[in-house]
Amino acid sequence: MQHFLSLFQKVVNKYWDKEALSNYGGTTYTNSDIAERVTKIHLLFRFLGVERGQKIAFCGKNSAEWAIAFLAVTSYHAVAVPILNEFTPENAASLVDHSDSVILFTDKKMASKIDFEPISQLKVAINIESCSPLYVRDDSFYGAFTKSPVEFDKKYPEGMTMGDFSVDATGLDELAVINYTSGTTGSPKGIMLTSRNLSSNIEFGHKGIPNSPDDNAISMLPLAHMYGLAIEFLYTYLGGCHLFFLGKTPSPNLLMAALADIKPYIIVTVPLVMEKIFKNKVIPALETSAMKLATSVPIVRKAIYKKVNQRIMASLGGKVRNIIIGGAAISRPVEVLMHKTQIPYTVGFGMTECGPLIGYENWKHFLVGSCGKIVDNMKIRVDSENQSRIVGELQVKGDNVMSGYYKNPEATKAAFTEDGWLRTGDLGIIDKNGNIYIKGRSKCMILSSSGQNIYPEEIEVKLNNFPNVAESIVVERNKRLVAMISLQVDDERDDDSAEQLQNLSEQIKATVNKMLPNYSQISKIEIRKEGFEHTPKHSIKRYLYR
Repeated sequence: MQHFLSLFQKVVNKYWDKEALSNYGGTTYTNSDIAERVTKIHLLFRFLGVERGQKIAFCGKNSAEWAIAFLAVTSYHAVAVPILNEFTPENAASLVDHSDSVILFTDKKMASKIDFEPISQLKVAINIESCSPLYVRDDSFYGAFTKSPVEFDKKYPEGMTMGDFSVDATGLDELAVINYTSGTTGSPKGIMLTSRNLSSNIEFGHKGIPNSPDDNAISMLPLAHMYGLAIEFLYTYLGGCHLFFLGKTPSPNLLMAALADIKPYIIVTVPLVMEKIFKNKVIPALETSAMKLATSVPIVRKAIYKKVNQRIMASLGGKVRNIIIGGAAISRPVEVLMHKTQIPYTVGFGMTECGPLIGYENWKHFLVGSCGKIVDNMKIRVDSENQSRIVGELQVKGDNVMSGYYKNPEATKAAFTEDGWLRTGDLGIIDKNGNIYIKGRSKCMILSSSGQNIYPEEIEVKLNNFPNVAESIVVERNKRLVAMISLQVDDERDDDSAEQLQNLSEQIKATVNKMLPNYSQISKIEIRKEGFEHTPKHSIKRYLYR
């Protein structure tokens, strides 16, 4: 297996003057620019005393500068710790501390809200855009920021030229990334991914979804999530593509304009994007009486579906060869219509613990309702007596699978079977041809429509901290989060009016939502006077309230 850092060196030197990473509507970096910036960051690390294997965190919006900093960290053989910039400053600081990070790349806004002093190992916080200091624990560290550019000019008085750039591509089984799936401050799960995990995912992408330096790509998913990091960024860039970063989540109009400008060959997205296109435009048009009559005639239906395909593909830039949908279940009517109109989509199956790929199938062979077939370098099984008929937990093994959870041996042990297979937490079957079908989840985790991981227990802890709340559960209804709570027994409140209870629920909702990122905020609180039913172990019977 080829180390992804070997691909990095090859791409930089082979396409030295080619535009490679761009902020959409902003700065563009050629591979020579990337080589120079990475080298300067390496010198900065050296003067700051960073050692191989030390942790370096990131917390900022998607950008070319974020991507270059990641390449600098991993090619220095430090460990990258991506943190979602939608986490609260308190949660972000907690994860920087938990990961033992010695450096944090972030922006001025986030830095202004973080109390750095309690973060025990942190030396400096660096502006992710300018590479200037935002915080230093010791004034002596300021010297590193002045020495590193002087050292660069001394080493490369005429600037770097093709062939000057090289990286150490050893250590395939060394830790490369710690990825936190949530912003919990309790017992966070930092997923440890090695260079082998990343390289295996990238290798499959280049083999199964070929790309070239003539292709453009677009980054929409958070780089702090593995689909955004490994697939939208590393797989495309290390294939020689020109990658454009949108920065924040775009509005529909901005997204359509960006697709028209960039003309990407691939779109990696969550179901919500495609559902909006079909539900808002395509399905209403096809459900008119005239269209229903027209599509009842096979030859006319074929012509109409072809026209739908042409319009959809044109709206996506006109050069898309592959659409990969993942992160959550897609609406069945939308999926069926995409299949009928021959939109080149496939539904991927993955999880952060596999960095992220587990299942994939080329759109030409993809079966509606499935999640593809097991990817290269991986094995899959169903924990049931008959994997094609009886639903059981899907379990996987192979080069994509994490080494464990950082500083959490109990969680690591629980994640694997005794014979070393990773428990995915997904329930499903695998047909005789190897197609994977997911039927449900054995975990409580909720996958939002935008592909974010939401852990109900974390929200419930916050709800249960209210003096009036006895118990709570959080569930998903119509792609929104609903919290159900039972109140503490209080004789003085027996005659609460509906208006009083409504005011109480609104007050709790407003307070809790201030502590949560946008994607996990509660849309409604229901107060249950009768409480909840419990198991013999006094746990709430969650399945009764979904």
